[in-house]
Amino acid sequence: MRFLLFVALGLSSTVTAAPAANHVDAGTPASLEAPDPARSSPTAELERRLEDLEKKSVAVEGQRAELARQVEQLEAQRKQELSAVERGLAALREVPWVVSKLGVKLALTGFLHSDFQWRQSSEEQLDPATRDPLNQTRFLVRRARLRPEVEYGPIAGSMEADFNTVSGAQVRIIGAEVSARWVPEGASGPLVMGTVGLFKIPFGLEVPQGDRERFFLERSNGVRSLFPGEYDLGARLKGEWRFLRYAVALMNGKPIGEKQLQDKAPIAPRDVIGRLGVDVALVPSVRIEAGFSGLVGTGFHSGTAATKDQIVWRDVNGDNLAQASELVVIPGQPAQPSSTFARQALGGDLRVTFDLLPLGKTQLTGELVWSKNLDRSLLPSDPVVTGRDLRGLGWHAGLSQELTPYFMVGVRYDRYNPDLDALESRSGQVVPKDQTVSTLAATVGFIYRPVFRLLVEYDHNTNALGRDATGQPTVLLDDAVIVRAEVSF
Repeated sequence: MRFLLFVALGLSSTVTAAPAANHVDAGTPASLEAPDPARSSPTAELERRLEDLEKKSVAVEGQRAELARQVEQLEAQRKQELSAVERGLAALREVPWVVSKLGVKLALTGFLHSDFQWRQSSEEQLDPATRDPLNQTRFLVRRARLRPEVEYGPIAGSMEADFNTVSGAQVRIIGAEVSARWVPEGASGPLVMGTVGLFKIPFGLEVPQGDRERFFLERSNGVRSLFPGEYDLGARLKGEWRFLRYAVALMNGKPIGEKQLQDKAPIAPRDVIGRLGVDVALVPSVRIEAGFSGLVGTGFHSGTAATKDQIVWRDVNGDNLAQASELVVIPGQPAQPSSTFARQALGGDLRVTFDLLPLGKTQLTGELVWSKNLDRSLLPSDPVVTGRDLRGLGWHAGLSQELTPYFMVGVRYDRYNPDLDALESRSGQVVPKDQTVSTLAATVGFIYRPVFRLLVEYDHNTNALGRDATGQPTVLLDDAVIVRAEVSF
């Protein structure tokens, strides 16, 4: 290219210089007639022009290099800002440890569930037996939790406090545990971890699940009936090895949400609970968590004190005068000692997470639990009173889908029967009695990870325990709409 430019400029100089040489005025001074060859030479002019072009080319290259350097700096700055944001989000998802000079790690985490709920069965009346309001259309603080944690080498401890207004303003401790663990080098979790205190019951999928992890607002009917409150006192041993997960615990058998003798232990710890499962990624975009759980324990039937004979007067004719026919003698009863009974439960659970669609993650969940004499909330089991064992069966299946990083939808169906063998008398005939409760939940949520969630859920509740005006079994109308705002830190 430089050679061609040189030739072009040379030809141009030759063409323009030739006519000037043929028209020299005779009277022109010699200095003008014979200019300096070094200055007027076509080669010198061409070299000067080439030097100018080279200087301009060098300047352009310098500007281009400067622009490229600035682009690289901006790209590096952008990547650094993005990585800082990602590191910040990851730090919020993890336990925010504050390390002291002595090597003690301290942390404080928590969350708040603030709800508005509408229930179809609400009435602006009081329960005649308990004097509690029958209205359930209201604002309430469903959960407000604070959890301080401490860690020093292999030793760890935590406590969890709950604040709520479900049955009036309440403050209570629902978790308090001390643990010692051994984590092999390079392992993602402890191979062995021993814990004593108040902790979540290690059974199934929903019971140990954190309230911030669950997309649906509450646990299924069967889980809430068999394990009310999710927390119990005891000792636990758990750990993981590669894809295997295990947990076994010896517990009091009195969860904090049990209706009878709540938070108390009338007998020595008798419940042995365990779960054996797997957590494996088949491919990077498909993860499977599955397990089997079991419970073998002992329930408690409270005895009764001795009673004396009693005389009851019923003024049948309303004359305010006691007559012999209106006196009824109720004989006294001897004392009945307290007793115990056996109870069991078996369960299987599955959770599959897909990350195949461009929309976001898809999650399938399912759980099945069979129980005997274990219901402690909906229809507390007491085979000493019924004279037979009470077998229950509960299950649930759910699907949730991320539509965008900020929007998620899900649907879940659960069904629970606390007494599969229940019978009742109708028109002089003994027929099976259906005591099933079920819920079809549809949930949508706006999620601003990892701090905020806004969830709206519609629950279609079916309750076979309802009765119509004539006393016949009917479905209790108890659908609900719940709006929940959640903030975490």
